[in-house]
Amino acid sequence: MKAEFKILAPTAILGYGFPIKSFEAGIKESPDIIAVDGGSTDPGPYYLGSGKSFTDREAVKRDLRLIIRGGQKLDIPVLVGTSGGSGADSHLNWTEEIVKELAREENWNLKVSLIGSQFDKEYLKTKLADGQISPLAPAEEIKAADIDNSTNIVGQMGIEPIMEALDNSPDVVLCGRAYDPTVFAAPAVKAGFKPGLAFHLGKILECASIAADPGSGSDCMLGTLKEDSFILKPLNQERRCTVTSVAAHTLYEKADPYHLTGPGGEIDLTDTEFTAISDREVEVKGSKFIPAETYTIKLEGAELVGYRTISLAGVRDPIMISQLDDILESIRAMVRDNFDDLSEDDYQLIFKKYGQNGVMGELEPNRNQPANYELGLVIEAIAKTQEMADTICSFTRSSLLHYGYKGRKATAGNLAFPYSPSDFRGGEVYSFSLHHLLEVDDPIKPFKSEIREFKGGN
Repeated sequence: MKAEFKILAPTAILGYGFPIKSFEAGIKESPDIIAVDGGSTDPGPYYLGSGKSFTDREAVKRDLRLIIRGGQKLDIPVLVGTSGGSGADSHLNWTEEIVKELAREENWNLKVSLIGSQFDKEYLKTKLADGQISPLAPAEEIKAADIDNSTNIVGQMGIEPIMEALDNSPDVVLCGRAYDPTVFAAPAVKAGFKPGLAFHLGKILECASIAADPGSGSDCMLGTLKEDSFILKPLNQERRCTVTSVAAHTLYEKADPYHLTGPGGEIDLTDTEFTAISDREVEVKGSKFIPAETYTIKLEGAELVGYRTISLAGVRDPIMISQLDDILESIRAMVRDNFDDLSEDDYQLIFKKYGQNGVMGELEPNRNQPANYELGLVIEAIAKTQEMADTICSFTRSSLLHYGYKGRKATAGNLAFPYSPSDFRGGEVYSFSLHHLLEVDDPIKPFKSEIREFKGGN
């Protein structure tokens, strides 16, 4: 086993960009791999459901050009997790096409390993019938119809499919949906390093320099694994890792500060120690990986629930603002009366009041705090067809514009519209349909692996 294993993480998500100077500093460190996370569920279910990427194609192509060029220069593999943002087959194919273009443009001969993570619905319905799919809080039990209604269903792969793919000595590994730390941890575990340290390092590196001070998701970080520790070093001289910044980021997206569950087990941070070894580097020791008795894969699915139309407006009458909740309830009643042939399942009418609980809604801790002299209002209609969403939004907007409330003085209109037209079609609306765990006997078999050969100039 090597004495150390270096991982270069260029950016928090492929397509977010990074300074070339930072990346070049990372290349000079002679890393063993370059790895980058390509996606997240953070932007919501639309991207998984529609099969589209939330990152811009040209931005992803720019990042990949520099990253693969660095991998070719050092003759090391480049690994991408959750390709295309959500990791369904359409996202993986989209990323593959970008790599193919780059091979032609840069005259590269690339061996590319593709690991698909989109799951067959009949396979999942069989697993459901066998009692091998369970809800992950706060999700509820699902039925076969929920699987059928989902447009795309993916599973978060662990390190095992990636380790197998590395047996073929690829230049590039493109993964479908992958547990965020795995593209960083898999090569390190394959090289003989401890899984607990590799997973913990991967959990930090997936966000690149967000763990630095000042933090950034668009800058590079170097992680160096040793036998009993790992070291974090930002590659931009304007940033530094501190015990506080690294420990704080270790708590990122975790319900439990000491345990983080993923495919095949959990990271145990009970005995983890953070030590500053310079004014810019931090060493981490003591992180462990505890294997699970049953190997589970997290399933993510999305289904089409309707179509959206929105209208943006401003309110600048303190009399109206003081009564706004009652006014909006009256508007809801007018909509129900006007569209009495529609049931509650046919449409949704949503108001977001920015300046008055607009961000956190029912979770807002300061709900009784009075609004300022103005607020922004988003009127959102979701219905089974785009035309019906347009109609409901239009009726709601016009009714609110001319609504006569107690104490109203001017009759010219209650709302100020920053745009003309005032209403915007938002298109398809998706909802997460699966947030569940799938029990498997083999952590590799459910994921489809293929090899592609891209010849420069071809």
